Amino acid sequence: MIRADHTQDESFLTARCLATPRTAAGEPPANEEVTTKTYLLKTGELVLKRGNRAMFEKILFRNLAAMLKGSGAQIICKDGRFFVRCRESACAAVEDVLPRLAGITGWAAARVTGKDKNALLQICVDEALFCFERGARSFKIETRRTDKSFPLSSYEINCAAGDAITAALPSFKVDVHTPDAVISVEIREKTFVYSNANKGLRGLPAGTAGRGMLLLSGGIDSPVAGFLMALRGMSLSAVYFHAYPYTPDEAKQKVITLAALLRRYTINLRLFVVSFTAIEQRIKTAAPPQWGTVLLRMAMMECASALALRNKCKCLITGESLAQVASQTVENIACTESKAAFPVFRPLIGMDKEEITQKSIKIGTYQTSILQYADCCTLFSPEHPILHADLSEALSIYDSLDLAELLKTALDTCETIKS
Repeated sequence: MIRADHTQDESFLTARCLATPRTAAGEPPANEEVTTKTYLLKTGELVLKRGNRAMFEKILFRNLAAMLKGSGAQIICKDGRFFVRCRESACAAVEDVLPRLAGITGWAAARVTGKDKNALLQICVDEALFCFERGARSFKIETRRTDKSFPLSSYEINCAAGDAITAALPSFKVDVHTPDAVISVEIREKTFVYSNANKGLRGLPAGTAGRGMLLLSGGIDSPVAGFLMALRGMSLSAVYFHAYPYTPDEAKQKVITLAALLRRYTINLRLFVVSFTAIEQRIKTAAPPQWGTVLLRMAMMECASALALRNKCKCLITGESLAQVASQTVENIACTESKAAFPVFRPLIGMDKEEITQKSIKIGTYQTSILQYADCCTLFSPEHPILHADLSEALSIYDSLDLAELLKTALDTCETIKS
């Protein structure tokens, strides 16, 4: 259960993601460990949203709470900063979630104390010792003093902390240009000290830019396309076109796995599995062979558009990259898009295969994508596909196939796989 409290001030949100029994006061039972750790999260683009910033922060807050559900962590958002507090036993769960959270530029485990100079200097020394023990031999201090009532300026804090660290660790040298460790100090309602923050995904929180329908195949490209759109704030639904028995059930399971991997970033993702066997058979028997792939993709666009309309999606998303394969020439893309009833987003359009592959490795979909199960596009691909299709001819052949009833049946019998 996630319990959230929203004050009248929209800059302050807090929630606890409960995982263990609590007392009436909301505190851990007496025999439960109470050692806690605090993580500080930094937002990026959200600060540019001005009047809409509170809405973006609330969605980021909701996403983080959903991803941490069951961890027992407490989430606090105040003045543009997010904090996660958790027991030591939940740190692994929190540190698994934060690298997958769209909308933050970085995060770090922070030491926390009150706004007392001596306490501040002590936790700076503690953090320096932590860095030194892990191999750092030079450091610098960076201070951000949001609370201007603190008696020392940012420069004075830098100097005092640097002096305290070098006094305690004489071999730990100050280097303001290329330090091994950057020790950051933030003076807010409390004092936070951390070092060498981890990079976040950046982007916008999923759910801030509407919902899109991803055409998800079993290949490398389409999962990466979905991930990139999720980074721009889009919630995702996905559709997979299955042609059993020509494509095996292992190919379907592969796509289900890919959807689950994407769900680690997009939180809520519904996968629709549409049987396309009858449609592919009609195209195979009634259309000129060289047109097979283009016509099949046109049918997929028409079907995906109808599914998008049913599920309140505002666009379609594909993994197309210009001229990567025969169906992705300018002319063939125009034919494919002619049957789309929504804008078609192609975030990979200018990327080469190596770039896309590296991104798929980074997000964890690559090893699943390369499993050798043929999808319906490759299975029914003609030996000599048309490269520069004429749109009017494509539409004429497509209309002659009379696919309307077959598409309706495919949509009415599609399988829905939820998170």
